[in-house]
Amino acid sequence: MNIFIVLTYSYLLGSIPFGLILVKFFKKKDVRNIGSGNIGATNVLRAGGKTLSFLTLFFDIMKGYFAVYLTNIYFNELIYFSAIIVFLSHIFPVWLKFKGGKGVATFIGTIIALNYYLGFIFILVWLLTYLVFKISSVSALISYLILTLTSFLFFEKNIFFFILFFLTISIYTHQQNILQIKNKFKHSF
Repeated sequence: MNIFIVLTYSYLLGSIPFGLILVKFFKKKDVRNIGSGNIGATNVLRAGGKTLSFLTLFFDIMKGYFAVYLTNIYFNELIYFSAIIVFLSHIFPVWLKFKGGKGVATFIGTIIALNYYLGFIFILVWLLTYLVFKISSVSALISYLILTLTSFLFFEKNIFFFILFFLTISIYTHQQNILQIKNKFKHSF
């Protein structure tokens, strides 16, 4: 019964498409028809500006954090399960025909709730990488990779396998970005 309760609230929280809701409400536009078509903060920046992008980022982080925080209090043994479900439901929300965001902000919320040191490392690496490359997807992938290595070297194996799972899913969700970067790099030479 506990697993069903955690599955339900983690999925429902994760699948709230804040980017879509905010842009539709304030700008009367569908963010899925603009830029990359993604519902995350990066595309909301294109569709709705800095304020809506920040709000999307904040709410997407908070839904990941809140799901894991609740699970930690009431169903501690299911904490990793909750983190995975809230993340996957952001990527595959039933209300949007399973076409959601890439899950980076939701992951940040889950990792902060699980281990704020790792959350701080992820955010720091993302910011530093973004200052260098100015590409959100590159920053996310490098941050996942650094976090995977850090967790392998300094933390328990449960969290390493957990983060490795997220790295793998992130590579999947960023396939299009990886191809674009690869083509851009190839045409530079």
